[in-house]
Amino acid sequence: MASAIPTAMERPHFIGIGGAGMSGIAKILAQRGAKVAGSDAKESATVESLRALGATVHIGHAAGHLADDASCVVVSSAIRADNPELARAAELSVPVVHRSDALASLMGGLRAIAVAGTHGKTTTTSMLAVALTELGLDPSYAIGGDLEGPGTNARHGEGDIFVAEADESDRSFQKYDPEVAIVLNVELDHHANYASMDEIYDSFETFVGKVVPGGTLVIAADQPGAVELTKRVRDLSSLKVVTYGESETADVRVHKVTPRGLTSEVTVLLNGKFLTFTVSVPGRHYAHNAVAALAAGVALGIPAHNLASALGKYTGVKRRLQLKGEAKGVQVIDSYAHHPTEMTADLEAMRGAASDARLLVVFQPHLFSRTQELGKEMGEALALADSSVVLDIYPAREDPLPGVTSALIIDAAKAAGATVTAVHDKDSVPDVIAGMAAPGDLVLTMGAGDVTDLGPAILARLSN
Repeated sequence: MASAIPTAMERPHFIGIGGAGMSGIAKILAQRGAKVAGSDAKESATVESLRALGATVHIGHAAGHLADDASCVVVSSAIRADNPELARAAELSVPVVHRSDALASLMGGLRAIAVAGTHGKTTTTSMLAVALTELGLDPSYAIGGDLEGPGTNARHGEGDIFVAEADESDRSFQKYDPEVAIVLNVELDHHANYASMDEIYDSFETFVGKVVPGGTLVIAADQPGAVELTKRVRDLSSLKVVTYGESETADVRVHKVTPRGLTSEVTVLLNGKFLTFTVSVPGRHYAHNAVAALAAGVALGIPAHNLASALGKYTGVKRRLQLKGEAKGVQVIDSYAHHPTEMTADLEAMRGAASDARLLVVFQPHLFSRTQELGKEMGEALALADSSVVLDIYPAREDPLPGVTSALIIDAAKAAGATVTAVHDKDSVPDVIAGMAAPGDLVLTMGAGDVTDLGPAILARLSN
């Protein structure tokens, strides 16, 4: 097995080292013995965890943060060309490595499982990481979110399996050569990088084409985009295709999903036998993620009944329907959902878990481009809640677009019959929710931005 540090990665400098994808690679390199350094915009728990592993982390971006002996500079697609550390790297002729290339180098020589799809990647990758660890296989993994149990998004393991979240947003998933590729769904998103569904399909076809000869594609049998992709890659002679889902033609068929509060019981038909196991998150969406993980593990030769039992040990990922706490009979749950399909899946899951209770949502749109293209669908999704608070758009890496505001979502939500309140001051949300919530209600903070910070504040306000 190959667990050595690639030469170019012996003294890496990460720009934006605290990011979900960047920090995972930095952690694995530090655990392998590399001299890791980097910078980030602010202090965070992630930054502290990197320092605990021996990494040097600077706060803020400045040319002087880049050491003269750095072997490379690692960047993500979010790093702008005018970053002073990037400019300094050019002056010193230090090689610049994209995050995806760095991750690909860490997978070299290992049996890689790459998890792709417009949504569900983090959950599915996490389920695999937990199950394989539970089975004593000691995998390496790189995930876009922190596991609740280990509390980390990445780890260097001594086993020969590497599980990685494969990001399609900037086509970087095309860099990997997995033994098993998972495609959960294929939908139009990332509008700054893809102009059409044809471009999306082409990108996913390239990803699937990188599966090593004799490898396996595990792909959804129910989702229209995945079904279309399956048709396009069926003729790849060296590829084994395994479908999963509720379709009667699925190779791994989801026979039944039974809600059990904030968990689900899943029964699948695999190789002519029924297999039942528990998933510690609610909803069909997450149940299907678990079945995809099961199929991928079986493709690596792991017994299905062992995997099913180990998947029951998965307790969740931070920000994926994560229970933040309860105060005065009100439960506050956090969701990373920011695409309409994700929003609908999480809202339906919470509606099932809520029973007769009210579901109150605090939604923060993510990216101007996504809101421009999908604002109507986001608003329609919010109609599944009893009442919603909609914040201003979280810009992340984007500059504002003329005429694109949260009003696009609010208008669509009201047209769909939703009860919606616009709140422009995020700090006032705890007071707003305290005025709305009653014992037994569920409050869901939703979005990929800093709306996640509101959970503890809402709980504190409810307590008072």
